[in-house]
Amino acid sequence: MPHSEKLDDQERIVERVQRHGNDIWACLTAQGVATRAPSPDPRTLRSFSLGEVAEILGVSGSYLRQLSIDGLGPTPELGTAGRRSYTLGQINELRDYLASSRPKEALKFCPRRREGDKLQIISVVAGPASTTTSFYLAQGLALQGFRVLAIDLDSHGSLSRMFGYYSFGYPVHNETMYAAIRYDEHQESIQSVIQHTLFDGLDLVPGSAELSCFEEESSRRFRSENLRYSDASIRMVSALKEVEAYYDVVVLSCGDGGFLTAGAYEAATGVLVTVRPELPEIVSMTSSLYSFTHFVALIERAGRIVNHDFFKYLVTMHDPRDVSQQKVVASLRGCVGDDLLTATVWQSDAIRQAWNKGRSLYELSSGAVGRSSYEQAMKSLNSANAEIMDIMSEVWGRAPFYVSLASRSTTAGKASSESRG
Repeated sequence: MPHSEKLDDQERIVERVQRHGNDIWACLTAQGVATRAPSPDPRTLRSFSLGEVAEILGVSGSYLRQLSIDGLGPTPELGTAGRRSYTLGQINELRDYLASSRPKEALKFCPRRREGDKLQIISVVAGPASTTTSFYLAQGLALQGFRVLAIDLDSHGSLSRMFGYYSFGYPVHNETMYAAIRYDEHQESIQSVIQHTLFDGLDLVPGSAELSCFEEESSRRFRSENLRYSDASIRMVSALKEVEAYYDVVVLSCGDGGFLTAGAYEAATGVLVTVRPELPEIVSMTSSLYSFTHFVALIERAGRIVNHDFFKYLVTMHDPRDVSQQKVVASLRGCVGDDLLTATVWQSDAIRQAWNKGRSLYELSSGAVGRSSYEQAMKSLNSANAEIMDIMSEVWGRAPFYVSLASRSTTAGKASSESRG
């Protein structure tokens, strides 16, 4: 074992590390990328081919082509050989046009909640690929025409990085959910921390290290004020009520914070638990279930009833060719029954490659990661999202149809031959 350094040597190390931090910070500042608040990556979203738009909207490519020829709806961009493409904003314009011109199918084209429909708040429990699940769920919902708010409750800002928001240093400027739920006079409206994303209809409340401040403050109050755990969670509920009118769905991506997670559970109308189909992961997942029941018990002890419309499990990072995983999935289904989603998200090189590129598969075309791998990954992602959207539809008293629509589709990123142009 090496000899420990003298105290004065340790002080020099501290000074050297501080100098390193200052020098790195100065370098980042000179490059224009340093900030102590989450800042966006100025990337843009690609346009979608006519075939992709046809699949997203559930209509034929020939129908969309004729609309364009007749000058109805938004004007697509014409590319090589006259191929048409649409931005996501234009896709949403198409939704509005189709909903008004085909009123019997208005809900299909414009699925936003109507008067009397409750805001859907889905808490994604921290677990295997839970951040990726939150990311693709939020983007998938936006592609289907929902108004979505994604909230990163992870102090590491994992979901925020996927959206291209990065934070450096220790942010102290009220740029996360902390601003809306803090206890002191610096509390602000949640609207002050909502950021737009490159997806039309999808906003983000970034996460960063300042979320740990809420955990620390709540912990002190928990110890000193007669275990008032539930007083912390109700702050999340109150904050979300401020923006209830502007969104159809809120996706809460939970981190490892206990008080923030309790708030997510109390605010939620539905809970999604991700699980990898391996026995050690199943064992780990059970601790999340016990934590959930513990948090709910504390909240109800304070006199507030917690009612969720659904509590579902999603198998992620699944290799359907692995016999041992098949057995684990079957065993899990035997325990939780229909609460386990039928669709599973496959372990995919395409998803991994997209992450390495700082993008999602929805942001890329199939050629960017390999067509076969892309199509398989998109099929599993879209199938899982479709099940969740059908559950939402049932909560709103609507007939489910997203699963059947997904089963008829090829992929969101592949135009069929008859739909090109």
